[in-house]
Amino acid sequence: MSAERSLSSIRPPVGDKREAILRAATQVFARNGYFNSKVADIARVAGVADGTVYLYFKSKEEILHSIFDRSVESAILEGRKQLETIADPREKLRRIANLHLERLGADRDLAVVFQVELRSSTKFMEEFSAAGFAEYLSLIRATFEEGQRAGVFRKDLNAKVVSKVLFGALDEMATNWILSKRRYKLAPVADEVMDIFLNGVSAA
Repeated sequence: MSAERSLSSIRPPVGDKREAILRAATQVFARNGYFNSKVADIARVAGVADGTVYLYFKSKEEILHSIFDRSVESAILEGRKQLETIADPREKLRRIANLHLERLGADRDLAVVFQVELRSSTKFMEEFSAAGFAEYLSLIRATFEEGQRAGVFRKDLNAKVVSKVLFGALDEMATNWILSKRRYKLAPVADEVMDIFLNGVSAA
């Protein structure tokens, strides 16, 4: 079965056309690559006319931005909601890590777009670092700072640097999962990352 035929057979359910277009674009970008994809490809997979796509998005680049914005916004909202039920800052960080890898592990196409396609544009990466990414990092940083105030985490550490270190570890695990020829579940890796992050590597 050709890649084109395979893509066409995985059309999102009829409903919100904007959502259908974003889902279709995620599939197309992940399988064809962002630069090799056309709006016509996205329209075909979404089951809409080319012109319909332009009613919701000005360009292919705006579609990519929207995929990112929607996913990050959802991740932050879900993260804040779940953290409200947890008191221990250490467990809060563990939950953030679990949610991060669970989300990507549940949707390989989305993971490919996040870990590969979004990184292929320097322009986008500049905007990526300044927009939703900063808000996501602030959630991690605020949680670490909460732990510092509670005496759980070292007060001499720069919370901003710590948040980037944790995000970087999770980000690398997600990229390795995508590129690995071995098939395994991504979510459980979060526990390994957090064990190292919270307990270190010293045997003492």
